[in-house]
Amino acid sequence: MLITLAVVVVLCVATYSFMKQPQFGQLPSGKRLELIKRSPHFKDGRFHNLMETPTISEGYSLTGELYKTLFKCYPKRAPNDSLPSVKTNLKALPIDKDLIVWFGHSSVFIQAGGIKFLVDPSFSGKASPLPWGTKAYRGSNIYAANDMPEIDYLLISHDHYDHLDYETVLALRNKIKHVVCGLGTGAHFERWGYVPEQIIEKDWNEKVSVNASVAIYTESSHHDSGRGFTRGKALWMSYLIQTGKTKIYISGDGGYDDRFARIGKKYGPVDWAVMEDGQYDKAWHSVHNLPEEVVQAGIDLKAANLLPVHHSKFTLAKHPWDETLIKVNELSRSKPYKLATPMIGEVVRLNDNSQVFKQWWKGIN
Repeated sequence: MLITLAVVVVLCVATYSFMKQPQFGQLPSGKRLELIKRSPHFKDGRFHNLMETPTISEGYSLTGELYKTLFKCYPKRAPNDSLPSVKTNLKALPIDKDLIVWFGHSSVFIQAGGIKFLVDPSFSGKASPLPWGTKAYRGSNIYAANDMPEIDYLLISHDHYDHLDYETVLALRNKIKHVVCGLGTGAHFERWGYVPEQIIEKDWNEKVSVNASVAIYTESSHHDSGRGFTRGKALWMSYLIQTGKTKIYISGDGGYDDRFARIGKKYGPVDWAVMEDGQYDKAWHSVHNLPEEVVQAGIDLKAANLLPVHHSKFTLAKHPWDETLIKVNELSRSKPYKLATPMIGEVVRLNDNSQVFKQWWKGIN
């Protein structure tokens, strides 16, 4: 019994020490925590969704899903082949051209209205704080922080490891002018060497004025946050970027609800919807869109163009890696928006309705 107790104590001390490493970030405290406590979305020590629903859907259980993940085999969860990609010189792009470049998963570079944005960059090759954690597919991680130009605004949707990558934001620190994130997330950035003047923390339904013609609007999502063993200490976000002639919606992670219709009504038709589509499951679809919900969200937003992301880099769910692309293509036929499915690194021209995208995932084993 004493030996067992000693082992437990040693494991607890080792775990505590390991969790103090910088990649796990920092919980908000002091003035930051006092500001958080004034948010209408923060109560009982954590942030909450606008409508509370169980993370695990009715008819499923957490233990059952863990068992399936650990002990059942699911085909094609990752490609065997290297994924095709394009290495675009981002530093040489004309500043007057409005465009998007997707880097796999949810990482995108946006240039619009003469402003350079970077969303949820993940260039470390993994979606985990552990060196043996979830690794990027071959061919999907061809970009690095050194490939990025100077970024005016870094937008972070939430602090999960596949969206807020410690190694990447550390390497980008001297290239970033401003960070826009949800309340509480700034604590991570300050621990990692960003100065308070760089960090703009917002609640839902707020505005960041970039200049006379460009603004960033912060909107809700239906998700969660957390690094280590804590949850809900930092707010999860979606964003709408509005320039003089273009509206770009960035969904971040989150299950389907009426926010898409509300946002479509609030801002009018959206020109581009960058929508989470991948790493989903009916067991937890309250916090991740199913493909049919991605399509409906695009319709709710009155989107002219829909670009699905959150796929083709990491295996974080049980479905085949290419299922999300196959399904969203099938479901998008005859829909009022145009579907954009670029390869990793391919330039998407925001004002070119004639641009055609290949179904690049076909034939990949």
